[in-house]
Amino acid sequence: MIEITALASGSQGNCYRVTDGSTPLLLECGIRFKDIQRGLNFRVSEIAGCLISHEHQDHCKAARDIIKAGIDCYMSQGAKEAIGITGHRIRTIKAKQQLEIGTWTILPFETQHDAAEPLGFLMATGDGDKLLYATDTYYVRYKFVGLTHIMVECNYCPDILKANVANGLVPVELKNRLLQSHFSLKNVKEFLKANDLSKVQEIWLLHLSDDNSDAERFKREIQELTGKMVFVPTQLR
Repeated sequence: MIEITALASGSQGNCYRVTDGSTPLLLECGIRFKDIQRGLNFRVSEIAGCLISHEHQDHCKAARDIIKAGIDCYMSQGAKEAIGITGHRIRTIKAKQQLEIGTWTILPFETQHDAAEPLGFLMATGDGDKLLYATDTYYVRYKFVGLTHIMVECNYCPDILKANVANGLVPVELKNRLLQSHFSLKNVKEFLKANDLSKVQEIWLLHLSDDNSDAERFKREIQELTGKMVFVPTQLR
């Protein structure tokens, strides 16, 4: 059974603990290491590995500390070079090349973001559960079958963003970047409708924008669309 714990989610940092009951992993380490320690109740040594989607600081800030703690970090070659990190704890991975970490089987896939070789992850347990993790992407080109847990970015809503631009709260340059690198509520809905949700138990909406989102609205609309349990983590735990 998959269990998900959000240590942090959003523009200030992203970090999630996921476990199948046997192998605990971190997805991202984009917050201070001491906050990761606290979020894990100081049981850092139990973590079998850390998957990093790309090189932006809100996803990899603590990578060097994670490595010093003796935990392998998995990332693309592009992310490794962009972060400028080396060492035997860095495990480079590629899209569509399956790997195993403990009891997890993981298939990385390409995402669409303004980063060097960003990745999402399809993660399967020995019991047949499947977790999809996709963040910092303006769309996902693939469809998935048999998902039980979905962790997907839901960064902004077009109408909120448009109003903020009109009111001078968001620069046009930032608007254009969001449109080309982050998942909107509208696109999340289209993505969910395009996929098989019959076995889905939980949907986690991640990485909400500080200014261009509405957590209650996002949760309500995705629940109404899917009939599934929806979680929206927004802050450090």
